[in-house]
Amino acid sequence: MALEKSTQELERGDQAPAFELSGTDDTQYSLSDFEGYEVLLLVFTCNHCPYAKAKMDALNAIAADYDEVAVVGINPNDAEEYPDDSFERMCELVSEGTIAYDAYLRDESQTVARAYGAMCTPDPFLFTNEDDGFQLAYHGRLDDATGPDEDPSGDPGFEMRAVIDAVLAGEPVETAFRPSRGCSIKWRD
Repeated sequence: MALEKSTQELERGDQAPAFELSGTDDTQYSLSDFEGYEVLLLVFTCNHCPYAKAKMDALNAIAADYDEVAVVGINPNDAEEYPDDSFERMCELVSEGTIAYDAYLRDESQTVARAYGAMCTPDPFLFTNEDDGFQLAYHGRLDDATGPDEDPSGDPGFEMRAVIDAVLAGEPVETAFRPSRGCSIKWRD
């Protein structure tokens, strides 16, 4: 397990890079599939990383609590080297209810993770739905827990919830970039 911090490649106001990815429900997804939501929370994540696993409940709760927000997990890890990150295991986690996001997608080619500048799992990106597409409102951690066995100082996901609440209220996001921490994305050579 190599600890990594997220870095900023996309700037606030940048358009979300396009994608076409397979979901665990046997559906192909693109950004246009989420146009009915005011906010899109894209999280590069995986099945095996203890940091990503520690945030599954917080992401599930955000998906359940906000009708206006689409929570979308994207797994870019190399499943050949890390079989726990296979598409089949993704489907199992959704089927058993461990993951209850609005969509859980597979980035087999890893091109989407590279386009977003994702570095670790989890690596969350929050976009607002504007007239010309999804624009980055915030990129950073879900909460202040820095390790998988550490509890956040507030409700799980509380920092991201504050940013989501500001966006939904039409307020500017004042939160500075706070990098997420987690396992490095398992890139193919």
